[in-house]
Amino acid sequence: MAQAHPKSVPNIEHWQERVDMAAAFRWTERLNMHEGVANHFSLAVNYTGTQFLMNPNQMHFARIRASDLLLLDAEDPTTMARPDAPDPTAWGLHGSIHRLCPHARCVMHVHSIHATVLASLADSSLPPIDQNCATFYNRYVIDDGYGGLAFENEGARCAAMLTDPKVKVMIMGNHGVLVIGDSVADTFNRLYYFERAAETYIRALQTGQPLRVLPDDVAEKTARELEDYPEQSERHLSELKAILDDEGNNYTG
Repeated sequence: MAQAHPKSVPNIEHWQERVDMAAAFRWTERLNMHEGVANHFSLAVNYTGTQFLMNPNQMHFARIRASDLLLLDAEDPTTMARPDAPDPTAWGLHGSIHRLCPHARCVMHVHSIHATVLASLADSSLPPIDQNCATFYNRYVIDDGYGGLAFENEGARCAAMLTDPKVKVMIMGNHGVLVIGDSVADTFNRLYYFERAAETYIRALQTGQPLRVLPDDVAEKTARELEDYPEQSERHLSELKAILDDEGNNYTG
């Protein structure tokens, strides 16, 4: 009897969401935007946003499969007593955001190189010097109050900075970047292009030459146009999953 394709497995909750998350982990590792067994992605799976999927404690992004993801409840105070308890900093940061910011359906936090370089500058703003940078014009917040590892108090402090639905990116001073979105596709796409934008800006600074900064009205117009661009994030993730499938990758396991 032929076995069903792993994508059609019916006996694990939120299967398609798990597959999308697993693909995002695999590509984040492939793009060298990961931090080994650190950093975390989460995805809300109920209406209020308090129940969410997240990667297991100390599992490398390159190995995470759909079935590995933890299903957690931000309102459950016994979570850290579970035998498969998540990383405490992941629980502090992601649990706080899903508890306090229901519009943040998906949350991705990494220490990718160029975003972290930007977060390490005294001025961590990202000027609109190209189309990718303009994507984030007036759509990020800079956290300049880093207070150590993101246990619950630090997580709640960060969540309080994400209450404006227009703000989709937190440049975490002395730390890295955190991106939120409506879905895995939306959030991963934003994470990918933020790292690209940060790289362009850092490399432009390295030339020592004056920057060609877009006027405010053009930057805002560009950001709105990109927000409304049809199906771009969905097609991006779909293509990445197609590449993994063609390779016989086990992310859907």
